[in-house]
Amino acid sequence: MEVKKQKPPGKKMLKRMSLYTKWLLSAIGGLVLIGFGLSIFSEASNLKHTNAPFLRWFLLGSYSLIMINGGLCVFGQAIIFKVRMENKKLLKKALRQREKRVKQKLSITKIDNSKSQFD
Repeated sequence: MEVKKQKPPGKKMLKRMSLYTKWLLSAIGGLVLIGFGLSIFSEASNLKHTNAPFLRWFLLGSYSLIMINGGLCVFGQAIIFKVRMENKKLLKKALRQREKRVKQKLSITKIDNSKSQFD
């Protein structure tokens, strides 16, 4: 019996999302994770300065650093999506300008063969 490779359940949904939606979700998610990680980090530092057990503030601080770094990664992905959106917009604009120039050249270079200049 053959086992088919199945795609993760959200992969199709992510493919269908627009760049704007991906950017918006990842930017908000990244900022939330960074803020959450920073608040946990302040709590861990407070525990350290109040002489709480080592393991407690160490694990909480490690967890907060994981959250902060994860938030930075997600926010970095949001920046990549934003750059792709801007590049797409610039490419469309350049193609429209090129199309206009080609149409102008075609309309200007119409040749009139009814009279010759050397007759």
